[in-house]
Amino acid sequence: MGTRYTAAFHASPTTDEKELAARLAAAVGAVDEQMSNWKENSDLSRLNRAELGCWVPVSRNLAALLARALEIGSDTHNAFNIGVGDLVGMWGFGPTGEQRAHRPGAVDTSQASPCPSASELIDVDVQRCRVRRRGPVALDLCGMAKGFGVDELARVLSEHGIGSWLVGIDGEMRACGSKPDGSQWAIALEAPDDERHAAMAVIELSNAAIATSGDYRHWADIDGARVSHTMDPRTGAPLCSAVASVTVIAPTCADADAYATALLVLGAQAGRDYAQRRRLDALFVVRDGDALRTIGTGCFANVQQTD
Repeated sequence: MGTRYTAAFHASPTTDEKELAARLAAAVGAVDEQMSNWKENSDLSRLNRAELGCWVPVSRNLAALLARALEIGSDTHNAFNIGVGDLVGMWGFGPTGEQRAHRPGAVDTSQASPCPSASELIDVDVQRCRVRRRGPVALDLCGMAKGFGVDELARVLSEHGIGSWLVGIDGEMRACGSKPDGSQWAIALEAPDDERHAAMAVIELSNAAIATSGDYRHWADIDGARVSHTMDPRTGAPLCSAVASVTVIAPTCADADAYATALLVLGAQAGRDYAQRRRLDALFVVRDGDALRTIGTGCFANVQQTD
């Protein structure tokens, strides 16, 4: 996935660390082989190249994740949409140089149009582990695959009987239990600053996952305009919003990852309303001129800060 994973845990002295390390590596490696747009022979890439109307066998994990992605996409009214692969490539954030070469020469979104819901274009048969595309669509799981990879790390540690751990991929984290001294795992929330890495706050996490989506790490300068790597499926163009980042806490990291992306797209007001309806723990960091302000729901509800 173009990044590194971490796993910190407390286990018994009899734990075979080499075997455990190998299983952790295999788990995230499998996710990469199944869900990466950057790997030509991944399950997802094969699916994107398959003939329309033909069922394609995929891994059980990919089928289940695609089904969950469609659920969240429907529930967020297309704010989360895994069918934006072509749009991502057109704006220069896809896996190939050829796609980057075809991005618009200027930030002109006048010809953009909303992306159809992915559920209108693909069928997912989770029981039989197969998927088919009913219409032209390039699937992109970048808004969920890292979170699922974190969940796979968690699964491996749990299967080894380890009840105290913190795992993560590129800032998406999931924690279980507490440290031997009884303290919870401490997670730093990064400030939305594209020039430096700095913590905005530190929270304690146990038996939950956390993910952040923002516009401050992956973006491009096109003719002097800053263009976000996050696409807005509702407009068919890169997201343009005052929201710099959204952090979500959820039971699984795949869900936290997807919801963070959806809330970023929805924006501060609609995103907060959705988070409150779904009882999500969400923290919005909003640009207000040269300052930053925060809006929180759930466990973040009392976080009101201006910087």
